[in-house]
Amino acid sequence: MTHSHSHHHGHDHDHGGRHGHHHAHAAHRHAAGNGQQRLIVALALLGTFTVVEAVGGYFAHSLALLAEAVHMLADCGSMALAIIAIHLGKRPADSVRTYGHQRYQPLAAFVNGLALLLLTAGVVYEAVLRFVERPAVDGRLMLMVAVAGGVANLAAFLALSGARSLNERGARAHVLSDLLGSAVAAVAALVILLTGWSLADPLLSLLVSVLIFRSGWAVTKESAHVLLESAPAGLSAERIEQELVGVVPGLASVHHVHVWTLTGETPVATLHATLITGADRRRTLSGIHARLRERLGISHITAQIEDDEVCAEPRCIPETHL
Repeated sequence: MTHSHSHHHGHDHDHGGRHGHHHAHAAHRHAAGNGQQRLIVALALLGTFTVVEAVGGYFAHSLALLAEAVHMLADCGSMALAIIAIHLGKRPADSVRTYGHQRYQPLAAFVNGLALLLLTAGVVYEAVLRFVERPAVDGRLMLMVAVAGGVANLAAFLALSGARSLNERGARAHVLSDLLGSAVAAVAALVILLTGWSLADPLLSLLVSVLIFRSGWAVTKESAHVLLESAPAGLSAERIEQELVGVVPGLASVHHVHVWTLTGETPVATLHATLITGADRRRTLSGIHARLRERLGISHITAQIEDDEVCAEPRCIPETHL
């Protein structure tokens, strides 16, 4: 038995041939460049105030500030890895990495997420020790540093507006939790200034650790989902089959359907298709690409059309033709 293979990519099909292909890749490179610039600006802001919060937390004896400094340091590392991953992702595909180097982005996000989870454990351990030791905390210095850190986090959060990639969205989530952490530290400082209750510092640092854990878990889970080549949210093999069979003219069935994403952004799909005897192969293939692109936003598709004789198998014959 022989098979006729037709491999076409949606960004080439019906878009002016190679012109559409180059235009799509140029747009992707432009978006990656913008994302890298946003991350660099956010990294510069957070890097500066990480030092400020660490020094301020040390002299104020504030665990909440030190925890927030650790959180911001982790976020700086996250952004630095994201920038490196985006830079490496611009390298062209080669004979070994046939999809290019874009996988560095979810890999960097996964490492960042694990680092945040480990840092959470460190903050919780230190908070428990503070409940026993209860060192004196300088509430005034703590408040000034917390407010300054909050301003820096707000500026970094605004710099990352328009984030689309997995790394950028992860960085923005980190910065948002940093902003909340600064607010928590400011509240702890106010409580200490107004009441002298020093336990507010380790108590609210535990709340900061919850924020760190939440953001770390979300990034780790999402990046692992991408690295394991799981189907993107809202997509599945069953969903693709439902969108095609009985809708695309000449299509009898689809099988060996796979859908995944390289970086958490653009979905990729492959499938085998069996045609109704006498169907126009080119028209059916075009219909598959158009349907998946318009309905599900899948523009990178590899479809293999099998020979008509495969339709002798019951699974390949639609019910209306039995």
